[in-house]
Parts: sequence; structure tokens; C-alpha cells
Amino acid sequence: MDPLDSLVLHATDNGVSWITLNRPEAMNAVTWDQRERIIALLGEASAGPAVRAVVITATGRGFCAGADLRGAPTARTDADGERVTGDVARTIRQGAQRLVTAVLDCEKPVIAAVNGTAAGLGAHLALACDLVLAAESARFIEVFVRRGLVPDGGGAYLLPRLVGPQRAKELMFFGDALAAADAERMGLVNRVVADTELAATAKEWAERLAAGPTRALALTKHLVNASLDADRTTALAAEAWAQEINMSTRDANEGVASFVERRTPKYRGL
Repeated sequence: MDPLDSLVLHATDNGVSWITLNRPEAMNAVTWDQRERIIALLGEASAGPAVRAVVITATGRGFCAGADLRGAPTARTDADGERVTGDVARTIRQGAQRLVTAVLDCEKPVIAAVNGTAAGLGAHLALACDLVLAAESARFIEVFVRRGLVPDGGGAYLLPRLVGPQRAKELMFFGDALAAADAERMGLVNRVVADTELAATAKEWAERLAAGPTRALALTKHLVNASLDADRTTALAAEAWAQEINMSTRDANEGVASFVERRTPKYRGL
């Protein structure tokens, strides 16, 4: 058994791909190898017809404490002992940004089931998901400022779009822990549930999505995400083409037929 398989647990059940971070002793800080595994699983979910929804969660008290820098490549230096210009930016692009982008670009709906503390990159991993469920004990922390760092992993892109620039700056400037209930009030979280109900709620939501019209959901996700960066003309043109593409799917035809025939549709994800 590959040791990495025990650090990122994976199972597919009823059309749902469950990706579970499993380093509870490290509050699930993500190593480089774990990151690559998660990215690969999200890619497989996009391409695999058997997967129709994804859940990202974790074991223990932490959802994800951010990036585990201990396994990161050693900083290169030039002949004068100075850091090689461009290495930091390259590391961020190839690391944290690729992970968050893999979630945003996954063609299946992705649910974050936040079981505990989500800090730094861990918070951004959760907020990049399409839906966010949080246990009552969960906390979200923009921890970067505490270390004198600039937020990465798309934080300065994601947060303003979720809560507006003023709230985003408050969270990033102070780095205070945000309780799950407060995150829900601010719009960062869809629903807060009791710790003991998190897994069951995530399963219920994911299986509802997995039973839905998969391609229509993928196109809807794309339209919503793209609309945040598009003008009205571009957004409406994309909407029209999405409808054109979707109407060629079996599920769209099934949805229309079931409406006409007054019966419950049976979507196959095709």
C-alpha cells in the first residue's frame, strides 16, 4: 500500500468521491505529496463518469492547518548567496494556487465538510469549494498576517467575492479566528451543523447532487464562477451557449420529458 494512501483517504460511494485528509497529528497541514494526490483525485472526478459529486473533509480536530512547509523545496541561492528571484512566485503558482484552482475547475460540484480549524491555505481550500458545510467547532483563520506573510492560495481573489472587500480586509489584516456561526452570518459558510451531524449532512447533500443532472451542474458552476470576472454581455453570451451545449445531453432531454409526463426525472449524469 502506498503510504500516501493513508494520508489522503479516498473512496467512491453512490457517485460521490470522498477525499479525506488524514494527518490529524499535524492538524492536516498539507504536504506537497498530499497536494498532488488531491489535485489528481479532483482531475479524476472531473473525467470519471462514475463520480458525480465530491466531498473534501478531514479527520481529527483540524480540517487543514495550511501548507506543511517542511517538505517544500529548499530555496535556491545564487553565487552570492542571494535568493533566486522568481522562485517564491513559481512555488506559489505550482503549489497553493494549483490546489485551489483544481477545486474551482473541477467539473463536478465540490462540498467542503469542515470538521475543525481551517487556517491559511486550509481556509482557502474550503472556500474554493462550491458549498461549505461547517461543524459547530470549526474555525476559519486568515493566519498569514500572524507570520508577516501575504495571503496565498487565491485568498485575495476568493474572499472579496464572498464577503466584499471591507470584510475581506478585516479578516486578512487582523488574522483573528472566525467561529463557524460568524462565518455563516458573513456568507462564507452555507450551513453550520452539530459536529456529530457533519458527515451525515455532507453525505445527504453530496448524494442529492450526485443524483442530479451532472453536466447541467458543471455548466452552472462554470457560469457562476466566470460571471464574477465578466461583463454583462459576456456573461449572457456564455449563458446562451451553456444552454445550447446542455440541451444536447440526455439529462436535459430527460428533465423536459419528465416535466411533460409529470413524473420524477431519472438523471444519469450524461
